[in-house]
Amino acid sequence: MKVSTLFGNMLHSLFIRPATRSYPQVRTPVSERLRGRLVWRSVGCTGCSLCVKDCPADAIQLIDIDRANKQFKLRYYVDRCTFCGQCVQSCRFNCLELAHDQWELATVQRNAFVIEYGEEGVL
Repeated sequence: MKVSTLFGNMLHSLFIRPATRSYPQVRTPVSERLRGRLVWRSVGCTGCSLCVKDCPADAIQLIDIDRANKQFKLRYYVDRCTFCGQCVQSCRFNCLELAHDQWELATVQRNAFVIEYGEEGVL
């Protein structure tokens, strides 16, 4: 590479704006089709466990508390999840969805990657 070409590129780079965005300060809107964290609604869940059986990453556990009264807890391992959406497709009662606005999941604590859905104080 010629020295004149190198200096020309350096001078050109001094006067153009950077291509990167300062992410935490400037946020771009996310797509409605983005697959974020799994959200479970216990209303309508029958405990059929199809979501657990069809999860390829073994990221979901359904805990039976009282099957007669339809009381369940769902334990979701975010660090295992591949966000494929298979559990959402398998749920016949539309109790699961992948939230498009909950995708910033980074943390330094391991226990933050285990989320339990269900009523408080049931277990």
